Amino acid sequence: MDETRSAAVLEAFVRMYESGCIYRDNRLVNWDARLRTAVSDIEVDYIDIPGRTLINVPGYEQPVEFGVLTSFAYPLEDGDGEIVVATTRPETMLGDTAVAVHPEDQRYKHLHGKFVVHPVSKRRIPIIADAELVDMEFGTGAVKITPAHDPNDFLVGKRHNLEFINILDDNGNINDTGGAFKGQPRFQARVTVVDFLKEQGLYRGIHDNPMRLGISSRSKDVIEPLLKPQWWVACADMAARSCQAVRSGDLEVIPKEFEAVWFRWLENIRDWCISRQLWWGHRIPAYYVTFEGELDEQSGVPGRPSEDMSRWVVGRTQDEAAAAAQAKHPDKKIVLHQDEDVLDTWFSSGLFPFSVMGWPANTVDMQKFYPGSLLETGHDILFFWVARMVMMGLQLTDKVPFKQVYLHAMVRDAHGKKMSKSLGNVIDPLHVIEGITLQGLHDTLQSGNLDPKEVLRAMDTQKTDFPDGIEECGTDALRFALVAYTTQARDINLDIKRVVAYRYWCNKLWNAIKFAMMNLPADFVPHQPDQITAGQLESWPAAARWILSRLDSAVEVVNKAMEAYDFSTATQQLYGWWQYELCDVFIELMKPVMARDDAQPGAAAAKAATQQALWVSLDAGLRLLHPFMPFVTEELWQRLPKTQEQASIPSIMVSPYPTSHPDWSQPELDKDFEEAQAVVAAIRKLRSDYGLTRQRPTVYVSCSSSSRAGVLQSLSADIACLSGSSEIVLLEEGGSAPAGCSVAIVDDTTTVHLMLKGILDPTLELAKLEKKLSEASSRADAIRRKQSLPSYADKTPQSVKDDDAERLAKAEAEMTAAQQHMEEMRKIIAEQQ
Repeated sequence: MDETRSAAVLEAFVRMYESGCIYRDNRLVNWDARLRTAVSDIEVDYIDIPGRTLINVPGYEQPVEFGVLTSFAYPLEDGDGEIVVATTRPETMLGDTAVAVHPEDQRYKHLHGKFVVHPVSKRRIPIIADAELVDMEFGTGAVKITPAHDPNDFLVGKRHNLEFINILDDNGNINDTGGAFKGQPRFQARVTVVDFLKEQGLYRGIHDNPMRLGISSRSKDVIEPLLKPQWWVACADMAARSCQAVRSGDLEVIPKEFEAVWFRWLENIRDWCISRQLWWGHRIPAYYVTFEGELDEQSGVPGRPSEDMSRWVVGRTQDEAAAAAQAKHPDKKIVLHQDEDVLDTWFSSGLFPFSVMGWPANTVDMQKFYPGSLLETGHDILFFWVARMVMMGLQLTDKVPFKQVYLHAMVRDAHGKKMSKSLGNVIDPLHVIEGITLQGLHDTLQSGNLDPKEVLRAMDTQKTDFPDGIEECGTDALRFALVAYTTQARDINLDIKRVVAYRYWCNKLWNAIKFAMMNLPADFVPHQPDQITAGQLESWPAAARWILSRLDSAVEVVNKAMEAYDFSTATQQLYGWWQYELCDVFIELMKPVMARDDAQPGAAAAKAATQQALWVSLDAGLRLLHPFMPFVTEELWQRLPKTQEQASIPSIMVSPYPTSHPDWSQPELDKDFEEAQAVVAAIRKLRSDYGLTRQRPTVYVSCSSSSRAGVLQSLSADIACLSGSSEIVLLEEGGSAPAGCSVAIVDDTTTVHLMLKGILDPTLELAKLEKKLSEASSRADAIRRKQSLPSYADKTPQSVKDDDAERLAKAEAEMTAAQQHMEEMRKIIAEQQ
C-alpha cells in the first residue's frame, strides 16, 4: 500500500485497460454473502455431497439441507396441463425466466414456443428448446432456467436473449423481485418457497441428488452465483503465453510433476473478476460518468443492474479521467464518481516481482535484478499467486518474472490431516523450538475465538497427540526435520517424535566435536584440504583413507542434490555420513589408533594421519550441514582448529561450501569396507541373539573367495574393533572352525563362526531358548485362533488384519531363530560330553 507499489498498481490497471486486457461486464460472480464481496474462482473450495446432508452455514442457527432435488410444476398458460422441473435450489425459482427442453424430445415438441405462468410473480415464462443444456434422460427432461443465478443458465440466457432477474441483495436476502418472500434469507426462503408450492398444489416431491457445493475459503459461507457488473481481466492470451514459457524452458516448475497441474489450470482458465466490495485495498482507478441534473433513472447506478457500462472511463488521476470523459461526451457537463470497489489483493500481489524494483520506472534495480532467478513458495498458491505473477509479468514487462519456481510441500499433522485450530492439531513452530506443556497447549485454545464445543474437541486431540506436551527441540532440529521430510511431494505429515530424534542427534554432533578436541593436541595444525594428495593418502591407515573417500562421495551427492533442489536426498546423505560412517565407524576405529604407544613403529604417523582425517571430516561435515542446521554448526565450527586460510573467516556462514576432491575417491576401498561391514553386521546379529554384551569372543571367518579373504584379512583388526570381538581368524580354504561355535551366513562366499564355548553356559542358554520358543509359539497360536474365527474375514478392519499378520510373522521368525539356536546349543552340549 506504499506510494511506489500503489503507483505500480495504478499503472498496471490503466495499461491493461487501454490494451483491452481489463474490461467491464455484467456477469456471474462468486458472491460471498457473509463478506459481501465477490471472490475469485480459486478462492472457492468444493465439497462433494453424496445425498441429503445437513450443513452448518454461517449466519443460520439451524443446519441447511443440501443434496436434495425438489420437483415442482409450472402450469401452462393455456391451462392445458403442466410441465415438471426439478432443482436443488428451490428459492431460485423466483428468478426463473424460461423452461428448457431438448428439441428432439417427443414429449415436449408440442410445447415449443408456448408459455407457463410463474406462480409467484404471474410472469409469462417461455418454453425454449436447447440441445446444449438439456439431457432428455435426466429427471423429467425439462429444466428451469435462472440466468442470473446459475453459470449454465447464464449461457442459456445469452443464447436465447432471456431476461436476467437477480433475486438477491448483497446480504444474501431476497430482494424486491421476490414478492412476498422479500427480506427472507436465501436458505430460509428455500423452505418457505417449498411450503408455498405445496399450498398451490405444485409440489411434486423430493429425492436425494449427489452434488458439489462451493464454499468460500475465507468465510466458509456457501457461494452464491450472482449477476454483478464488475471489472474483469481477459486471461486467455496471458495464460497461453505462460504455458508456452514452461514448454520452451523459459520457466521451470519444480517439482516437474506440477507442470501438468500448471497446464491443466491455465489451459482451462476463465476470465478473472478483480472487483472486490471491501473497505481496504487499492481503489480501482475507474470513474462512472453522470451529467449535471441527471436523475439516477437516466444515468443508471454503478454496480447495480441499471448501470450503463459505456459510461466508465479510466485514468491515472482524476484529471486524466475527466479529460477522457470530456472527450467521450464533449457537449456535456460531467460529474465523475470513482468506483467504490477495490482490486483483488492478488492483482497487486501479481505485480510483486517488478513493483519491488520500482516499476514502472526503469530503475537501476529493474535493469539489474529483473527478472529474478528463483521463486520458492507453497504449491497451494500456484494459481493464487505464481500463475498471476507470470501472466502479469509477461503482459506488462514481456518477460517471465523468474526463471524457476520451487514448490515446497504443505505441512500437515502426523496423521495427514490439514492443520486446523478447531481440530486442535495446529503445531506452532515456536512450541516445537522452545517446548510447551500440555496445559500450555490447552491455554492457546482458550485465548482464541473458537466455539466452546470446538475447544473441547481440540483439547481431546491435543491429549492424544501430545500427552506430555511438546519437548524442546530447538531451531536446528525442526529445520532439519522439515527439510528431511521434503521429498518433493504434496504433503508433509509432521511427527514431532522425529523432530525430537533430530534434537538428540544434535547431541551426537556435540559429542563428535568433544571427542575431536580430546584427540587433537593444542598445537595441532590442520592441513589445507587441497594439499592432501592421492600420494600422501597411500601411507595413511585404511580407515582414514576410507572416511575421506566417503566424505568426497557425500560432498558430490549433496552438491548435486542441492543444485536439483532435492533437499531430502541431501539431508539423508548428510545424516547417513555423519551417523553411520563418521561416528559409528571411523571414530570407533580411531580409538585404538589413538591409544597406541608412539614408541611403536608407525604409531606416530598413523595417529597424525588419523587426526588430519578427523579434522577434515569434521570441518567439511559441519560446512556441509550448515544450511540445514545453522546454529549448532556455527557453534561447533568455531571450536575447531583453523587453517591459515580460515583464520580470516569470521563465520561458517561465509566459509566456502565443500567441493569434491577426486583424489580422495577410492571406490575399491569403499567396496572393501562394505564387505567388512557385512561381516560386522552378521557378528553383531549373533551377539544380539545370544545376549552377549561385554564378552569378547573369538570369531572365525571362512571365505571361498581368495580375493575377499585377502580383504577381510587386511581389515581384520577393524572388523574385530567394530564387532566387539577379541580376534578375527581367517580360516584356510577347506578349514573348519573349532567346536562350540554358532554360525551365521554373510553371503554365498562368506560365513562367520562365533565361539560360544567358554562364553556362556549352553545348558542355561538352552532353557532360555525353550522358554522363548514357548512364548513365541503361544503368541502365534493366539493370532491364528483369532484369524480362524468365522467373522474375522468380513468384520475385521483391514488395519487390524495387517497388524495381526505382522505380529504373526514376527512370532514365527522368533520361533525359527529359537529352534536354530537351540540346535546349536544341543551340539555344544553334545561336544562337551
